[in-house]
Amino acid sequence: MAEAAPDYIALGIYAGASFLLIVLLLALSRFLGRRTRGPAKDEPFEGGIRPSGPARVGERVPYYLVAVLFLVFDLEAVFIVSFALAFDALGFAGFVQIAFFIGVLLVALWYLLRAGALDWGPRAARGGEAVSKERPI
Repeated sequence: MAEAAPDYIALGIYAGASFLLIVLLLALSRFLGRRTRGPAKDEPFEGGIRPSGPARVGERVPYYLVAVLFLVFDLEAVFIVSFALAFDALGFAGFVQIAFFIGVLLVALWYLLRAGALDWGPRAARGGEAVSKERPI
């Protein structure tokens, strides 16, 4: 236990020095920076083009839904890759567990497809006719 103490001391010194450096840089920026305000500072920058309309334009909900689904399934890929790396040590029990895990993922993906979570455009009706759904922007 006494041998690990110098490592913790070095880590504490490093963390303290990093914190002091951050505080010093923020204080220097605050005291040395200009504080000019004007009407041009409050306008959104659009690459030299005169601003038109509100600065905050809403994105469609499916964009965020697909982004969240991507993150969830990407995280699941990390678990599958880590299983693949430890395949020899886990044996058949590990294989059964990862097969169950992948099965749950496939059921979740099937549910999302059936619920229409991944539909971006108009969805065909059950009778074969195209249905147009206009989504507000």
